Amino acid sequence: MGRVNVLRTLFLHPPSFQGFDGGAGSRYQARREIRSFWYPTWLAQPAALVPGSRLVDAPPADLTLADVLPLAREYELAVLHTSAPSFGHDVKVAEALKGENPALRIGLVGAHVAVQREAALAASPALDFVCGNEFDFTIREIAEGCALASVAGLSYRDAGGELRRTPERGTLEDMDALPWVVDVYARDLEIERYAIGYLEHPYVSLYTGRGCRSKCTFCLWPQTVGGQRYRTRSVGNVVAEIAHATKLFPRVKEYFFDDDTFTDDLPRAEAIARGLGRLGVTWSCNAKPDVPMASLRILRDNGLRLLLVGYESGSQAILNNVRKGTRLDRAREFTRVARALGIKIHGTFILGLPGETRETIEATIRFAQQIDPHTLQVSLAAPYPGTALYREALERGWLETESLVDGRGTQASVIGYPHLPRAEIFRSLETFYRRFYFRPRKIFALGGEMLRDRAVMKRRLGEGLDFVRFLARRRQEAASSSPTVANP
Repeated sequence: MGRVNVLRTLFLHPPSFQGFDGGAGSRYQARREIRSFWYPTWLAQPAALVPGSRLVDAPPADLTLADVLPLAREYELAVLHTSAPSFGHDVKVAEALKGENPALRIGLVGAHVAVQREAALAASPALDFVCGNEFDFTIREIAEGCALASVAGLSYRDAGGELRRTPERGTLEDMDALPWVVDVYARDLEIERYAIGYLEHPYVSLYTGRGCRSKCTFCLWPQTVGGQRYRTRSVGNVVAEIAHATKLFPRVKEYFFDDDTFTDDLPRAEAIARGLGRLGVTWSCNAKPDVPMASLRILRDNGLRLLLVGYESGSQAILNNVRKGTRLDRAREFTRVARALGIKIHGTFILGLPGETRETIEATIRFAQQIDPHTLQVSLAAPYPGTALYREALERGWLETESLVDGRGTQASVIGYPHLPRAEIFRSLETFYRRFYFRPRKIFALGGEMLRDRAVMKRRLGEGLDFVRFLARRRQEAASSSPTVANP
């Protein structure tokens, strides 16, 4: 069989807001309180399937539109990852690329466009196609020159300008059929540019599976591109990729598994951990606050350093409202056990979910103080299109604006209730951070870390400056918007 002629293909996470980590890896698509960047894994995966392709991740590389525009003349196919907050910016990038090279075929991928393909495609004639759900092999077929009409899982613009939709692509079951992403990282990315405050630096993140068994109404990925079955790579495949990565990146201090809930399949997680233990690597992952002590001990004994845990709220009623599937009493016990075992926890919380009141906000702040994760992140309820939360907010009239970020890319408060205006929810985020981090106990603990490690001190001082600036900006925004954003 002869070699397939593959189109020269550019995978691009476009420039948008300065410091915006809202592309192919970020769970909350916004500028964060501390500058941080996730790996563009959702773009790296199809890039690994297309020989000779190139991945350009503009935000962490500080690339502007002027920087990426000349690339249009070098490629025949451009695949841009977009998100709800950055969609308008990304369409303008596509239009600029098309203006530079009218023959360039341009497509969009990502959760935002997967759930509203025709509407996204109609946004601009510069867009030739939009992919649905899992788009890895869809993109490979397009890059191989297949006619768009014959490629499952996309919507496209035909020669007459009409919008067409092909049959849906079947869910990928053999996850080992996906090539490793770390070779693309090594080829196209500068790993030192990727930094997350709670992970060791430099770090590398990747997926060992897709989907999540939980039914959380607010969570974007399982309801759009991932699905709500946890489909996984084999243990051997995962361990082999990490072994390969250690040769590519001897300077990496930590590996992070970005599966929605890596601990959904505990026997598999324990088997992977034992393989990683033999490699001697440090690693972390996402988890629900319900992992039993016996499993935590196995994970810890084989290199686990940190768990990223979605607590979301200190109100059981709110957890039930959003179908979180966790209990506060179990979360407390899980956190106590993890701390006793020496496992650090980065806790995530959300303000403004259905059922939120002034009392539940207070309860959540107190809960966070009581369980005292090592670090935490507080987000505002973000009703992404395609989620049950988005549909509920529309039906009940809670959604006061559909712009999930402000003019600078920082997450905005968009849900408001008759009893709790969104301006008040917005202000409570700063209150939460201040009451958690500005306690003597927490200041002493974080200060002790800095004194023990000069590298940590340098990082934390930089992050602290970012954090203070973030709070100052939040105060200014709250002050300027409060007369206009409250519910009537």
